[in-house]
Amino acid sequence: MISKLWSNYRFLIARRIVQVSVMLLYMAGNYWGWTFIQGNLSSSLVMGVVPLSDPFAALQMFSAGALLSTNIIIGALIITVFYALVGGRVFCSWVCPVNIITDSANYLRNKLKFNQVEKKQPASRNIRYWVLSLSLILSYVLSITAFEFISPISITHRAIIFGLGMGWSAMLVIFLFDLFILRNGWCGHICPLGGFYSLVGTKSLIRVDHNEQNCTACMECKVVCPESQVLFMVSKESMQVLDGECTNCGRCVEVCNDDALNFSIRNLIKDKKNEKIN
Repeated sequence: MISKLWSNYRFLIARRIVQVSVMLLYMAGNYWGWTFIQGNLSSSLVMGVVPLSDPFAALQMFSAGALLSTNIIIGALIITVFYALVGGRVFCSWVCPVNIITDSANYLRNKLKFNQVEKKQPASRNIRYWVLSLSLILSYVLSITAFEFISPISITHRAIIFGLGMGWSAMLVIFLFDLFILRNGWCGHICPLGGFYSLVGTKSLIRVDHNEQNCTACMECKVVCPESQVLFMVSKESMQVLDGECTNCGRCVEVCNDDALNFSIRNLIKDKKNEKIN
């Protein structure tokens, strides 16, 4: 029983451990003065030496005309390189605290069978790229970090590590939106930070690999995937999921009883050959 639960939810459990651990480390730094990491997801310092900065927030600051400090530039570069190598949207599924809220809403949505609402109110997943562009334009025009100013991600994270305050309202709005209005509405359609990391992770190394020979076309993977469009190859051909919108959450791997989906390292040699052919 335990082994089956672990097999079916191993990546989900691992993600929750990472997400909670990150929040606890930030809380420890701000409440108890631990020096391992201090600050928040927008800007922090590791061991009092290594800066970490949200690269999308840094872009907004630059667009707003702010003079970026060396620490912010270095911190943004470190984060960008890390997610460019590992998989951009790993941030969304393994670090971002809002993911816990949206996953909870999606779980309840499935239990209450609310998914029929989604068919009546379709929304393009490209909205996040429009919001991303608009955030940078507004930052330039208004001379403020437009999205960072109202970001539910920043509000939620600050609320958790510094004290809830009005942060609960942002959490509630996102939860209700994903529950009643649109499945994976915030993370899968609107969030510009998710769009930003989708672009950053287009060439990342860690990928989900689909083996068509093992696939029985049960489609369980597409049911649980928050970005089901990235699994277009399921039951059709063997290939890696190369779309930057994949969150590398591992849910598709967990539910696949055919061992047709697994994590792998990107086949750079094959990619280069395909580029030459095309």
